[in-house]
Amino acid sequence: MNAIETVVAAAVAQIEASHTAREQALTLARALTRQCANAIRAVHRREFTEAAALLAEASASARALRESLADHPDLLYAGYSQDALKEYAEAALVYAFLHGDPPPDAASLGVDAAAYLNGLAEAASELRRAILDSMRAGATAHGVALLAIMDDIYSLLITIDYPEAVTGGLRRTTDALRAVLERTRGDVTAAIRQDHLIAALEAFEQRLDRLQAATLPRNTPLEQSDGG
Repeated sequence: MNAIETVVAAAVAQIEASHTAREQALTLARALTRQCANAIRAVHRREFTEAAALLAEASASARALRESLADHPDLLYAGYSQDALKEYAEAALVYAFLHGDPPPDAASLGVDAAAYLNGLAEAASELRRAILDSMRAGATAHGVALLAIMDDIYSLLITIDYPEAVTGGLRRTTDALRAVLERTRGDVTAAIRQDHLIAALEAFEQRLDRLQAATLPRNTPLEQSDGG
């Protein structure tokens, strides 16, 4: 019995350690997800200083999450951990795209390749909001530039063809991006056509004004003669 008690106690100790690590990881993952969501909101409000501060907090949380699970790789690659790291990649990429910085890679963020690629796809989808904001502000050229980034990301992700278990469900995320991309492309196309129509109307009005200005001097003497 002593031998059995010893091996059972050792197994229970391992489970207790895993349970403690899991609870800590869940807390860190929730904090990381919240920080990333707040950072993305700040970026959309163009509050880049606040967004950078939130990303710094998120970076510390992501590092703490990885370090806390260094001895528990099964928990590091569990869904909640990878989802939180994916959110971190998304927030960092959205900041880079809208701030005009080079996009960070997976190694610099310290995230797994699958989490990074899924975060990249979701960051591209997040650009839709920025594009629509640009359209409403009349900054069509900026919206077109962001749409080109969305298109480039989708074109690259669609070429990645590996099992979903390896890519963390990247195919589903890419399919969702395609739907967002097509809707956004339609919105941008409509905005461009509207801009062209407004420009054509303004040009037509200017031509009418020039024609009226050109004919007015010839009519004036006649009007003066009739009045005499």
